[in-house]
Amino acid sequence: MSRPALKDSKHLSPGARLAEILQLLEEKVFWTVSELAERFEVSEETIRRDARQLERSGVVQKVHGGLSSTNNLIEAPYRIRLRENAEAKQKIAQKAASLVTEGMTLLLDSGTTCHWLARALASVRNLTIVTNSVEIAHEVLGNPGQRLLLAGGQVNPVHNAAFGPEAKSFCRRFAPDLTVLSMGAVDADRGFLDFDADEASFKQSLLEQARRIVVLADHTKFAKSGFIQVASFRDVQDLVTDLPPSSALSRVAAQWDTRLHVADPT
Repeated sequence: MSRPALKDSKHLSPGARLAEILQLLEEKVFWTVSELAERFEVSEETIRRDARQLERSGVVQKVHGGLSSTNNLIEAPYRIRLRENAEAKQKIAQKAASLVTEGMTLLLDSGTTCHWLARALASVRNLTIVTNSVEIAHEVLGNPGQRLLLAGGQVNPVHNAAFGPEAKSFCRRFAPDLTVLSMGAVDADRGFLDFDADEASFKQSLLEQARRIVVLADHTKFAKSGFIQVASFRDVQDLVTDLPPSSALSRVAAQWDTRLHVADPT
């Protein structure tokens, strides 16, 4: 059960606030900066300063706009993202699964919608799945009739995936039937974008070898403003989403022959 709001929390000394943050992280493995700022009635910049101090102590890790206990670092942020918009992601995964047939080789990136796709494909036989994601590898491992190839190198503990030169080199050895990418943002003018530089660079490295690129993005990504371009519409053959995109985005997709697959057209 979450703790009640603190009394006179804005009058806590910095040391007392740090101690309270550590206590909160024992109760919930991940807190956003905005949640902590509201709870302690201080600015987000104050919480960021606290986070830097706690990170130097080694007991807290700054991740994706928030804080996580290092004891739970590998699982917590990824699992939180896996649950976000889970229903929409599962619908997208089921729709994307209809593009897959037996005998295919797929490359799945580390996005959580790709995780749901891997789960949706569990019963499909004679598949080869290449991935840089430890989480997706765990999902695929042991599925009858599926061959798993996992890219190595240093694992990013927030995404639980490898993005470095070893992972890029490994994945570029393949020319998969489908290269399936999750995206942080989709924009009619700027194409397909992301927020993490290492993750975006990894995805960019896959474009040249890909035979057919499939992007998975729920409707909330159409309202976000990513700042690192991964691909343009001319690079992407299929966009799978849960709700119809705007008319502007639909026009650009049609202009570049990017097929739209809408899981829930209503």
